[in-house]
Amino acid sequence: MPKNLSKIAKTKKIKYFLISFVDLFGVLRSKLVPAQAIGDMQKDGAGFAGFATWLDMTPADSDMFGVPDPDSLIQLPWNKEIGWLASDLYMDGKPVKASPRIMLKEQIKKLSQKKLQMKSGVECEYFLISEDGHSLADKRDIQSKPCYDQSALMRRYDLIKEICDCMLEMGWKPYQNDHEDANGQFEMNWDYTDSLITADRHVFFKFMVKSLAEKHGLRATFMPKPFSNLTGNGCHAHVSVWNGKINKFLDNKDQLGLSKLAYNFLGGIMNNTQALSAFFNPTINSYRRINAPPTKSGATWSPSSISYTGNNRTHMIRIPDRGRFELRLMDGSANPYLIQAGIIAAGLEGINKKLNPGKPLHCNMYEDYKKYPKLKKLPNDINQAINMLQNSKALLKAFGTDVIKSYIKLKNSEIKNFKVRNVFNKRKPVSQWEKDNTLDC
Repeated sequence: MPKNLSKIAKTKKIKYFLISFVDLFGVLRSKLVPAQAIGDMQKDGAGFAGFATWLDMTPADSDMFGVPDPDSLIQLPWNKEIGWLASDLYMDGKPVKASPRIMLKEQIKKLSQKKLQMKSGVECEYFLISEDGHSLADKRDIQSKPCYDQSALMRRYDLIKEICDCMLEMGWKPYQNDHEDANGQFEMNWDYTDSLITADRHVFFKFMVKSLAEKHGLRATFMPKPFSNLTGNGCHAHVSVWNGKINKFLDNKDQLGLSKLAYNFLGGIMNNTQALSAFFNPTINSYRRINAPPTKSGATWSPSSISYTGNNRTHMIRIPDRGRFELRLMDGSANPYLIQAGIIAAGLEGINKKLNPGKPLHCNMYEDYKKYPKLKKLPNDINQAINMLQNSKALLKAFGTDVIKSYIKLKNSEIKNFKVRNVFNKRKPVSQWEKDNTLDC
């Protein structure tokens, strides 16, 4: 029996529910529903006009209905009158295939047919900036290497503490908070879990950080590269695949601690990386972070080549510990559901075709990349990424031609809008268009 949201509302004294979904561009959309109406909403869903969001629909299309998943319920720790719910989109009684949460659930279903489950964690970097988006909020945060700066971290103690306290209260098991490599940049880590739960929490985390930052008179941004001279916002994913309580990626006899299944999964990721960049680095601004000039701190901490290694942060894929790997490609604008869906889809191709990722490279890729001219490179801009997605047989098969066509159509519309007054050049300052359209990603 599914959880009864009406009863939960009375028990937890919830007065309103946010029934939410994320569109193809990662924008969080919601209806605020009084608790007295949640019974009907749990059954039939909250109505939305698809054309009003980034879902490639027309004004003539039927209403969509966001049917809330009661298992996703989060009572806002900072406003307990409100309960947040992730929902799945339906139209005319059928799932909306281009709904990112539906896309992820389809990939989870395919993986489960092999009696496998992906568990993941994400590292969401963000900046705290002025309300107008033009400068960092902390004028004293000026070190050339500010990573782990205790003083800068503690000047934001009240906000960091409140966010971490919320995660503790919600049972996410956060375990560390730090000042990151760029001035004004922070990261907060919580425990890994099932990929759908991680995606839901990722969506909520971004909402929570932005909301609490506003409460403290600040603005938080997950924009990939808001400042040209500073390290960008990454969103690394740590990945492992399980059968019940058995980590199927773990092999203690292997030098890096990975099983054959894990290497096949890695092969699938690396085989599809260029096309996946359209999901993992989805904005025009994303490509200021990828293949970027050196930053103030001396390193971009982002990849340019498609390679993997051991515990070495200069490669796209790092194996920091036995039985898991870290994919360092994604940035802060990536859709939380498409991150997880893309990883599973690519990994499944690797498993099904027994793809070989090749040998790991144990070098400083930032300095030694010229020694490996045959390595595939990441797309240099969003246009290249879109073209690679368009030509990806694996991803077209995984998600369906219509879904991929819709995504590309919407992205091309965005690119066209940008090009009206702008030319993308990562060596020039971030444009006002990028800030207007990406600061609140």
